[in-house]
Amino acid sequence: MEVCNVCSLPKDLCVCQTLAREEQKITVSIVKRRFGKLATTVEGLDEKTIDLKDLIKKLKTKLACGGTSKNGIIELQGNHVEKVKSELIKLGFNENSIIVKQVR
Repeated sequence: MEVCNVCSLPKDLCVCQTLAREEQKITVSIVKRRFGKLATTVEGLDEKTIDLKDLIKKLKTKLACGGTSKNGIIELQGNHVEKVKSELIKLGFNENSIIVKQVR
C-alpha cells in the first residue's frame, strides 16, 4: 500500500489535492492569438499540489477542444471562460477563488 508523503495517509484516502484545490487563486481569461483566434487561459494553479496533466485532460475532454499547459498556465483553444469556471467548480475548486476576466 502506498502512503502519501505529505499527509501520511494511504494514497486512496489522501486529501492533499482536495485541500490544495480549495486554497488556489485562479484567474480565467481570454487571450487573442494570431489570426484573430481566441484562447482561454487558466492561471494561478500550483503545479506542486495539483496534477495539471490530469486537470487539462479533463477540461479538454469536457469542452471538446485542444489545449496545453506551459509554466503552470493552462491554455485551451477557443472561448470557454464560463464553461471552464463551472467545470473547475465541479472538480472541487472554490467558486470564490476563481476570477473571470472577460477581455475583448
